[in-house]
Amino acid sequence: MFKKVLIANRGEIALRIIRACHELGIATVAVHSDVDAGALHVRFADEAVCIGPGPARQSYLHMPAIMAAAEITGADAIHPGYGFLSENAEFAAICRQCGLSFIGPTPEDMRRWGDKVTARESAKLYGLPLLPGTDVLRDVDHAVSESQRVGYPVMLKASGGGGGRGMKIIRSAEDMRRAYPQAQQEALAAFKNGNLYCERFVEEPRHIEFQVLADGDGNAVVLGERECSIQRRHQKLLEEAPSIALSAELRVSMTKTILHAIRESGYRSLGTLEFLLDGDRGLYFMEMNTRVQVEHPVTELVTGVDLVAEQIRIAAGEAPTFPDLWKRDDDPIVARGHAIECRINAEDPVSFAPWPGLITEYNPPGGTGIRVDSGVYGGFRVPGEYDSMLAKIITHGRNRPEAIARMKRALAETIIGGIRTNIPLHQRIITHPDYVSGNVSTRFLERMG
Repeated sequence: MFKKVLIANRGEIALRIIRACHELGIATVAVHSDVDAGALHVRFADEAVCIGPGPARQSYLHMPAIMAAAEITGADAIHPGYGFLSENAEFAAICRQCGLSFIGPTPEDMRRWGDKVTARESAKLYGLPLLPGTDVLRDVDHAVSESQRVGYPVMLKASGGGGGRGMKIIRSAEDMRRAYPQAQQEALAAFKNGNLYCERFVEEPRHIEFQVLADGDGNAVVLGERECSIQRRHQKLLEEAPSIALSAELRVSMTKTILHAIRESGYRSLGTLEFLLDGDRGLYFMEMNTRVQVEHPVTELVTGVDLVAEQIRIAAGEAPTFPDLWKRDDDPIVARGHAIECRINAEDPVSFAPWPGLITEYNPPGGTGIRVDSGVYGGFRVPGEYDSMLAKIITHGRNRPEAIARMKRALAETIIGGIRTNIPLHQRIITHPDYVSGNVSTRFLERMG
């Protein structure tokens, strides 16, 4: 097992990793920008190193500073969390070259699955269902001709990343000619990769993702699925596990299909395969995230598996905690109840404008079935340089109605003073009749108004 892990991240995910490391008896190193000097991940780590000023490109994305911090503290592994450098194959390769373990997949796996075009090729090779689509587009004329072949509407996507950047719904050749340059600029700015591709656009799909864990030696498990359909501009707001939209038959067949793909590809570490559910037509592969997901707690609550700890054990070459975790019968994991997660952001709940500033008071919810993953406290100043997420409130119940009831209570108990948050939006969502009945899609917020 590792002796010391450096966490190349900040906020609640850095704290989450620190907690897992401490339970495993591993010392931790926090890195931070100068504006994060008073952050909780800095306080709770065993050591902390300032790696630069506030802007992420000069700190959390600055590889030389992170590698220097690992060297001077004697870390033997780096955990990237999510975002920042978590899916950067170059960073994973540098760690390997420097004799450090990267807690995640190999650079080769990241290149295979992290780029959306090569991921589509891998998905096709290993039998995952795909929407009709294209390879990398050469230019706008190629995009127009390929979109006509696939059939409008199409979704124009950035090959090198996600989070909604570089994504455009295209309904005509004129739309494509207008949107292509803008999408390419967004992709270049966000991912330093301007490659774009298209796939058929589904008007009101559900977004379903499957959590996998694999050791690269043929042992793998699918730890159920998550419903992630409630989104704003392709950014998830609320997630739950399991999805009430999947039939038992579809869950069985997808589990077997995904396990075949993961084992045949030799994938190692945590990973999430994301799909669109197109009504009765079934699930279609979109992409794979080669890292821990923001929404991983809902899977932890319905399976009892500490995903971050297992990710660390796999990176260290150790067997999983649970001897029966590597199931060979390939039957789906049976979920223990239902879990829901709300992402609490520092933003105006109507305009969605970011709202950094001083948190004057902070009261997280508590009680039976409530978990809060947060990196803030009363007196903490929320910086404007980073993502606006403050906390994740997760509830667990014996069934979905109980999990919803606990989320209502948890949101009502939460106090974050001094700034605006999206808590009122979440309260509207979980009391909306369509959400309560499970009638959701990726356009839920548009329909809710």
